[in-house]
Amino acid sequence: MTATSGIVLCGGRSSRMGRAKAWLPWAGRPMLVHVVERLREAVDDVVVVSAPDQSLPRVEARVVADREEGLGPLAGLREGIGAARGELVFVTATDAPHLSVAFVHALLAVGGAAAPVLGGRVQPLSAAYPAEAAALADRLIAEGRRRPLDLLEALDYVALDAEALPDVDSVRGFNTPDEYLAAVDDQPSGGVVLELLGRARVRAGAASLEVGPGRLGDVLGSVADRVGLIDGDRVARAYAVSLEGRTFLRDLAVPIGPGEHVIVFDAAVGG
Repeated sequence: MTATSGIVLCGGRSSRMGRAKAWLPWAGRPMLVHVVERLREAVDDVVVVSAPDQSLPRVEARVVADREEGLGPLAGLREGIGAARGELVFVTATDAPHLSVAFVHALLAVGGAAAPVLGGRVQPLSAAYPAEAAALADRLIAEGRRRPLDLLEALDYVALDAEALPDVDSVRGFNTPDEYLAAVDDQPSGGVVLELLGRARVRAGAASLEVGPGRLGDVLGSVADRVGLIDGDRVARAYAVSLEGRTFLRDLAVPIGPGEHVIVFDAAVGG
């Protein structure tokens, strides 16, 4: 029986999202944890590829880092496939909340390089690769070719109609706050805890509130005017805003998901 591996690429900058997708809440846990758990049901071995020094949730998978920054997803494929123990690997991006076992098995069943085509576009980050693809990816990068599609084409891949595969939503992710928040709206969700400290607590007359998921500006909106929290499209300089005590936020467009904890405190306290 052919050994198989799953790879999750999570070293991207997530610039349009405004925060790391790996930590976005989904089904009561960080997105990366959710995707790794799905993959573990479908393959023998899971590898997560991160950027150097990237903070990630704890996952039941081996984590490897890109050896060079700024080379894009083909470099992530190289690292992940090279670290995988299986003869065939299925690759997915972090933002694959609807990934299913049946979809993964359908791609791996081809027995070699295979990728779904959705809306006329090949999906190289939701595809199957043979183990030897790592060495080929290394050669392509050395030649200055950095598209994952270049790797698939060099492998003479099989193109599959995504609509004919089981659970086509396995391909669909999200790149923007609106896309993520729209996806969250379709799921059972909880509230966001907004905790207020220092001047914010005094001016708001409350220590904490529960609000709905949304952009950071929406989460802060119920007390923003009383507290003076917002300056244009940013958090006012007098305050600091922390997400889970882990990440500091100033951009009001950043999405906040169900179950998250936002803390507002005096900027001087945060250093």
